[in-house]
Amino acid sequence: MTRFEVRFTEEAQADLLRLFDFLLEHDLQVALRARQTLEDSFKLLEQFPFTCRKAAQGAHGPRLRELIISFGASGYVALFEIDNATTVTVLALRHQREEDFH
Repeated sequence: MTRFEVRFTEEAQADLLRLFDFLLEHDLQVALRARQTLEDSFKLLEQFPFTCRKAAQGAHGPRLRELIISFGASGYVALFEIDNATTVTVLALRHQREEDFH
């Protein structure tokens, strides 16, 4: 089975910090659970990135996709691109209640 390397753009890394910092201001335990949930979810991309939904209903091609990450009453959305047969790049993350990616 092919295993993909999961990389993060600087923007995606900044999004992770922003989302974590927001939760950290309110509740350390919730922030730590969210971080673990995100880490576990990204493991899915290592093996099954094509199972995630196409971004913008496929308008940008079959390789730009979104990973839906459930957490509590809502969750997060990770925008990623399948670069080639061995690499996936996470481009951005947002909370599901945010308008769109930053």
